[in-house]
Amino acid sequence: MNRATSLIRRVRLITHTDPTLVANYLPFPIFAPAWTPAPPLTCHHARFLATKQGKGHSKVQKVKPKQDKQEVEIKQKMTVSALAQAMNKDFDHVFEALLNTSVDLDSLEPHSVLEEQWIKEVVKRSGMKFKWAKLVESKERENKDTQRRAPPDPAVLVSRPPVVTIMGHVDHGKTTLLDSLRKSQVAAGEAGGITQHIGAFLVQLPSGEKITFLDTPGHAAFSAMRARGALATDIVILVVAADDGVMKQTIESILHAKKAQVPIIVAVNKCDKHQADPARVKQELLSHDVVCEEYGGEVQAIHVSALKGNNLLELAEATVTLAEVMELKGDPTGLVEGTIIESRSDKGKGPVTTAIVQRGTLKKGCTLVAGKTWAKVRFLFDENNCTVKEAGPSTAVEIVGWKELPSAGEEILEVESEKRAREVVDWRCYQEEQDKLKEDMQAIEVKQREHQESYKKEREPLAHLSWRQRKSALYKANKKLMAMRPSEKLESQELSLPLIVKGDVDGSVEAILNILESYDAHHQCQMEVVHFGIGDVSENDLNLAETFSGEASVLAMFDVTVGKKKVPVAGCRVQKGQLDRKMKFRLVRGRDVIWEGSLTALKHHKDDVQMVKTGMECGLSVDQDIEFRPGDEVVCYEETETRQTISWDPGF
Repeated sequence: MNRATSLIRRVRLITHTDPTLVANYLPFPIFAPAWTPAPPLTCHHARFLATKQGKGHSKVQKVKPKQDKQEVEIKQKMTVSALAQAMNKDFDHVFEALLNTSVDLDSLEPHSVLEEQWIKEVVKRSGMKFKWAKLVESKERENKDTQRRAPPDPAVLVSRPPVVTIMGHVDHGKTTLLDSLRKSQVAAGEAGGITQHIGAFLVQLPSGEKITFLDTPGHAAFSAMRARGALATDIVILVVAADDGVMKQTIESILHAKKAQVPIIVAVNKCDKHQADPARVKQELLSHDVVCEEYGGEVQAIHVSALKGNNLLELAEATVTLAEVMELKGDPTGLVEGTIIESRSDKGKGPVTTAIVQRGTLKKGCTLVAGKTWAKVRFLFDENNCTVKEAGPSTAVEIVGWKELPSAGEEILEVESEKRAREVVDWRCYQEEQDKLKEDMQAIEVKQREHQESYKKEREPLAHLSWRQRKSALYKANKKLMAMRPSEKLESQELSLPLIVKGDVDGSVEAILNILESYDAHHQCQMEVVHFGIGDVSENDLNLAETFSGEASVLAMFDVTVGKKKVPVAGCRVQKGQLDRKMKFRLVRGRDVIWEGSLTALKHHKDDVQMVKTGMECGLSVDQDIEFRPGDEVVCYEETETRQTISWDPGF
């Protein structure tokens, strides 16, 4: 039906209408016979046809109610997990929403911080709308920390024994010297003849004077502990073997003493040997600004034999003389202040610390704070494991009653009550969290900048290409990588060495961790400390070492029909690390290994994948007919027989 016919039929619907009106209505002229009135009773039949709506005619339409999109509150620097929670979704949803974007999905973790543009993009791709969360002005938290007291009134000061630290190179006779002074044999019980941790002892000379000695290890692995000893001491006795001279750890000891501004007394040991040359030792010390009295300096040098006990009394008298010149005094009144020299866990006593009291008088019942833990003192022990009632300035004492084990080197401060101690610990934990958060944010921002720069640099050669050409170039590059020989792939992957560090005391563990921080051969073998602590190696430690890698928990089991065969499939969630299909797998139930072998399939949703990361869910099937159970652990691991030598030198 053409437009003219449609309009004519439409006009016929109007009865008793003036033909001029009709003519005006039409867009073109028409010719019709003269109009005559119809009989009064004539009925006009009209046929209603569907036509387009013209001007002046309204049509009633049903309006569908508008469906509001889900609103998501967003804010700056949201993590992936926080965004998923705000959207009422899981990690996988956010991960999939960021597909085909420039976000580095390989490094995306639940705690990863997203930029503003990607936060908005995820919300939009999810069919939702975002709104900025209202900024709430958080009230600044009141500082509840405790500090050392102001300097004491000279009127309350009393004389105190000097705190003396024995320092020097390994095997130069430090422990033997201290043994001879306190008439006990410690070196015989040490591992490998090397002192493993600091010992603190109060020695009373025949003349009645008292000296508190600290024995620090001379091994290179324990330089941090020597530094701690220097910071808690008044005088350093530098032990140098007359037949060996100045060595590496001797120089380090000198630097520690100078940094702490502590005077030095040189004990030239092993002078009973035929190869002994004390004069050469003093000359070598000159190059390190240690000038002995023979060369016009102020440093006393005593020739001794720790093994035979020669001149030990002269060494002790030299120490007492220097202490008198220094006029060492302490304040035995008021709240206690001190320093933890060592900490350990005792099976009968619990957390135990060896400490030097520097101010006040420590008694049973005192409430102490050290680091992020506190103690209600239950017992005090001396170096002979005998209980003591109190300990004044310059006294070494073992403290029992700590809630948790504090770190060696922490300062001890007494507070008025247990409530006050909890306030201090809570504040310090909060402050540490805030500092760590700031560090994490700075590290994340640096990593994001590096990633963006790397991404732009990779895309620069392809900038002049169309998107199809870019896709083709990237595909060819990936194809070339997949075609690499197995030996080449092995060279391009980093080997991993997980470590668990356990020690008898806190200071030893700390020193080992400091060494491991210097590891610089990650390009040859990736090393990671997965756990460290104090005490004997436990079965849990062995289990942790055995099972450390990509690891997943079985949540549910179901069967999938492949052809005419039913294949059991385990629905899992990756708890830590990542599952890599090309590696070997182990199914662990309790303490039993149920199966070891390879995967036949690894799927994320309905897609076959090569790798599944932490927090993601997956389905997997194995190369044997086994029965999965909820709670089973699936462990991913890699076997290699390649013997490798690394370039790292730990220093011992």
